[in-house]
Amino acid sequence: MARKKKGNPIHGWICFDKPLEMTSTSAVGKIRWLFQAQKAGHAGTLDPLATGVLPIALGEATKTVPYLMEADKVYSFTIAFGTTTDSFDAEGRVTAQSEARPTQDAIQKSLPAFIGVVEQVPPAFSAIKVDGKRAYDLAREGVEVELKAREVEIFDLALDAFHGDSADFTLHCGKGTYVRSVARDLCAELGVCGHVSRLRRESVGAFETKDSITLEKLEELVHRGAHLEALLAVGTALDDIPALPVTPDEAARLKQGRDLVLLPRQIDLIFEALKARREAGFAEFPDTVQAVCGGQVIALCEARGRHLHPVRILNL
Repeated sequence: MARKKKGNPIHGWICFDKPLEMTSTSAVGKIRWLFQAQKAGHAGTLDPLATGVLPIALGEATKTVPYLMEADKVYSFTIAFGTTTDSFDAEGRVTAQSEARPTQDAIQKSLPAFIGVVEQVPPAFSAIKVDGKRAYDLAREGVEVELKAREVEIFDLALDAFHGDSADFTLHCGKGTYVRSVARDLCAELGVCGHVSRLRRESVGAFETKDSITLEKLEELVHRGAHLEALLAVGTALDDIPALPVTPDEAARLKQGRDLVLLPRQIDLIFEALKARREAGFAEFPDTVQAVCGGQVIALCEARGRHLHPVRILNL
């Protein structure tokens, strides 16, 4: 006899506005507890000193988390000039200080070099694993960590405001980009000391600040028994994955784990949609299609020639 899962079968996404000093793991635990949900997970860790959009998946939405990890992100952040820390944020130990300050014009002239596909070395205080241990754990132990440069894509980096001792920026980037590394490299280019004193994530794919909800608001909804109003559809994380409408009979076949034989018009539709996705710069899941019936995502499938093969079945 199957063991009954604890919690409620709640499926969907919460566009959570993570507060300062809360860890991403704590945020997931808190949301899961508030909803009394059976399963929960998140897409894209936010540092405790960062605020903003943290998409949290509940129930069957956890099956769509990998598809959101590829999404573009937008951050707003502030660099405080004059002090460098080992973590390149306000939490770290001061490693250098200087009276030198950049001019607004110098900052503007430096920004174009950071846009495009660039080589970036992650900060030592990051979650990257080195010999099986997190880089930030090694760094806190005083172990020197040498991380390899990796290619990241920065679509835009703009100066929003200049205050003399600090400056505000907006960064639009692809996956794997570290804001603290951008700040570190920009300060090095300008010949000044600096660190990230404020960091906020404004969006992750289709999840944006305008749709986010604070912990206080969620607790209020729970108190009123209206917390399900905060749930976004499971398919919210799949906005860049081509959708193919299927009939109830075809949906039933996919849910049984059986392939669908595609009609010529369906093959053409999928081919064009996947081609457009590749041309938009999405490299992962190149053959993935979401099968949709009655406005509900039934399964995530792979297009294999004339067949549609179910990879992840969503039990909604």
